[in-house]
Amino acid sequence: MSAQPRARYIMVGGFLGAGKTTAVARLAQHLTSRELRVGLITNDQGSELVDTAMLRARGFTTEEIPGGCFCCRFNSLMEAAQRLTVATRPDVFIAEPVGSCTDLVATVTYPLRRIYGDDFSIAPLSVLVDPVRARRVLGLEEGGKFSSKVLYIYRKQLEEADIVVINKIDLLDGMRLSSLHKALAAEFPHAEIIEIAARASMNLEGWFEELTGSEQQAREPMEIDYDVYAEGESLLGWLNCTAQLSASEPFDAGEVLSAISARIQQSVQSHGAEIAHLKMTLSPDQRIGGAIATISVVRNDLVPELSLELEDRLQSGQLILNLRAEAAPELLRETVTESLRALPGVEAKLEHMETFRPGRPMPTHRFTTALG
Repeated sequence: MSAQPRARYIMVGGFLGAGKTTAVARLAQHLTSRELRVGLITNDQGSELVDTAMLRARGFTTEEIPGGCFCCRFNSLMEAAQRLTVATRPDVFIAEPVGSCTDLVATVTYPLRRIYGDDFSIAPLSVLVDPVRARRVLGLEEGGKFSSKVLYIYRKQLEEADIVVINKIDLLDGMRLSSLHKALAAEFPHAEIIEIAARASMNLEGWFEELTGSEQQAREPMEIDYDVYAEGESLLGWLNCTAQLSASEPFDAGEVLSAISARIQQSVQSHGAEIAHLKMTLSPDQRIGGAIATISVVRNDLVPELSLELEDRLQSGQLILNLRAEAAPELLRETVTESLRALPGVEAKLEHMETFRPGRPMPTHRFTTALG
């Protein structure tokens, strides 16, 4: 992939529900407005990703790597970059790893630097946090949170971050935001801390300047216990499905997505489980101009958020649903199946459903220094 100027490689990580896809879309829009070619790479343990559908609906050239995290699919990551290079020759690659993945410096960015250093310049690693979830994890307020081994992954993500990005700052008042900033700075003193609200386009310029103008600095990768990491991932249930929705009378996409979300939330919470991220897209069968409706839920007690809406009612369309929770996959399957069956006046015909727990992470490479 050499013989042309080095492309910029930017990785935007963070736990499930931190708002990575929205932030990546904002960053891609920013770079595109400066006449830079951008290639996006999404990543998940399964297939049929809402993130990919959302980014493509916004007009971005996007490659998808399913079936494992970047660290375990490093060769697939490079093949995706090569396909994008052939298709559009991006000036900047933006990679969004699985939200349950950590140890990205040793297994992704250091291998990139050592093996493909002539092809890429590496931006600092950003790790986004949802501020309400972060306050609960750090003990600043009460509320639903995960078990200790899942939280081990959450904290390890922050430990290896070059930049900790507090996202969705419009959700907190000044005192709660200030105390979160101080707690993060005290526990992760090596990281720069930036405050943004990606969806509201607040405070993005400073972060974008860091990503485009700074190089990731070499330092010792963190120590990590892969047994605890694997156990933490295995506690998370994963569900991906697609379904065809249809009705005799036109229906409102936002109302249907909200109804599905509410039923899933109620069911998961009634079983004492915690949602990490529920996200859905609904695309009309007669789609014009990439129109799509999207909704997201990142905690049990959160009102579902419609981030994209359809202006017109529709009579049929395709639903893509991704659900991640600390719960048994069998519970997720039952919950989603019942929620789709219960839709008033709308028939849901399942086309694809997969449920599983992530397997043990087995990195393709793990380098403890950037060069050598």
